[in-house]
Amino acid sequence: MALLDEAFERARKRCPRVVFPEAGDARVAEAIRRLAGDGLCRPVPLAEPSASLVAALAEARGMKEGIARRLIARPLYRAAAMVTAGEAEMMVAGADAPTRRVIEAAAMVIGLTEGVTTPSSFFAMLFADGREMIFADCAVNVAPDAAALASIARASERSARALLGTARVAMLSFSTGQSGSGDSVERVRAAADATGFTGPVQADAAVNAAIAERKGMGRGDSNVLIFPSLGCRQHRLQAVPGAGRRAGARPVSSGFSPARLRSQPRGQRRRYRGRHGGGGDAGLIRLRPVAAACRPDRCRPPPPAWSSRRGGRARPAPD
Repeated sequence: MALLDEAFERARKRCPRVVFPEAGDARVAEAIRRLAGDGLCRPVPLAEPSASLVAALAEARGMKEGIARRLIARPLYRAAAMVTAGEAEMMVAGADAPTRRVIEAAAMVIGLTEGVTTPSSFFAMLFADGREMIFADCAVNVAPDAAALASIARASERSARALLGTARVAMLSFSTGQSGSGDSVERVRAAADATGFTGPVQADAAVNAAIAERKGMGRGDSNVLIFPSLGCRQHRLQAVPGAGRRAGARPVSSGFSPARLRSQPRGQRRRYRGRHGGGGDAGLIRLRPVAAACRPDRCRPPPPAWSSRRGGRARPAPD
């Protein structure tokens, strides 16, 4: 599993400061002990609410001081504020809080990376034959429109370049090229046109050179597969025929500035309804990473595009 080995080696070299707003959870405490013992990070305690955190949010995110003070009273938002303020490089959360709340905190306080308007996630798939692939989106967006699909694809491409060294993106559909039509096909087609990635294309043509040549779509060597909806994740393990045994580091979030890992200990599965899907049963101790929230290269004053309320601005919900 070269991908994980390389990721661990990078983490040991950087040894980033990580804040855990749910450190009181026994599973998180054990994860902290193991991460620190393996030299993968330097755990830092959750800070108390302070004027410096308020000032950081006011300057980096354009928040009014009153709103910033109310946000940092909540552990998730305070941990995210520590990342924005430079007091930590990363926050790890989701053992107790639902995935939606973690995404809200990260989107509002840390923000999205340039060119990304929709938070998403991906599965890092490691196959017995040595192939390493990215599957997205597999945990966050239920039925993304064309613009969201394009955003997901761009974020996944960046993640693949960082993790795999190269990215060859295919926008999956039940139809290849001009062979079919329908709302879902047109959404994928529009996203492919907007990004320049291969699509719409069926999974077999995306990963099999002979089939791709026969269907006249791409080279059949894609290592990043973008699924048209969250429901299609049920078929993700059948998307690569003949691959044999496989392991998945899943799901890792994508689109934050820049993306890092956030993990949810196993057994604390949470779901919620709405435009974004629920999390998963992945866990840090079992080395199955789940999502992300990190210090941005640059912060922007406008509020994040992601919203927990249809047609409204993103608003924090009670932890």
